[in-house]
Amino acid sequence: MNYYIVIPAHNEADLINLTLESLVKQTVLPKKIVVVNDNSTDNTADVVLAFAKEHPYITLVNKESSAIHLPGSKVIQAFNAGLASLDEEYDIMMKADADLIFPTNYFETIIRHFQSDETIGMVGGFCYIEKNGQWVLENLTDKDHIRGALKAYRKATFKQIGGLKAQMGWDTVDELLCKFYNWQVITDASLHVKHLKPTGANYNKTARYKQGEAFYTLGYGFFITAIASAKLAMMKKKPLLFIDYIKGFWKAKWSKKPLMVTPEQARFIRKYRLQKMKGKLID
Repeated sequence: MNYYIVIPAHNEADLINLTLESLVKQTVLPKKIVVVNDNSTDNTADVVLAFAKEHPYITLVNKESSAIHLPGSKVIQAFNAGLASLDEEYDIMMKADADLIFPTNYFETIIRHFQSDETIGMVGGFCYIEKNGQWVLENLTDKDHIRGALKAYRKATFKQIGGLKAQMGWDTVDELLCKFYNWQVITDASLHVKHLKPTGANYNKTARYKQGEAFYTLGYGFFITAIASAKLAMMKKKPLLFIDYIKGFWKAKWSKKPLMVTPEQARFIRKYRLQKMKGKLID
């Protein structure tokens, strides 16, 4: 199976060489890698071009955008700029961050999963961060969720869910829409990916409100949002984030911000989320 990788990168000169080095050492090489240099002020572009000289399947796309790091919109706008530069000759599309080190068998294993069952729409491993000299699981989500840093999609799935939405919550709505369209989402605990920068390291106060806004635009409703906000704040070990998330939800509701999903999809999502919550209570 041919796989393409799009890597949005903003001021990643110190790390992207490690990411690309891990990709060019894969046991099954990518057909194409596009790095989107998103308004970098360092020499990210030079690092990528040096790799491109040695590996013709690597290309660089330069993009100008705001330097403000808001989760969701900025990174997916960059991803979409890279996607627009590619053809349709792929079987698997992947969005990857520019601060990851993949094990050499990562994509060989990903491909094996996709080939094993035609109803599998998304596959991913797990992110690990360094703490006290050891690599430990970056435990911010449930084990059945694929982190936004390393999303791999079957082509038919990617097309059916409408690609990636340029706003916070994109890496949740994609999986919920997979469920809506009866695609399987597979996580492989054997695939340990080193995540060199912890998630949210550059986020500001506005970004925290965006999380609550994302819960609203996903169609969660207040009850599910309150539970999800409390869980996320506790997982991040910052209980006061709960207040920011709730404020973001109400700001989005009062401003009548459009949902990322249709009314039918929102009903499905609420039902699915409630079923998962009930299942955990029973367990």
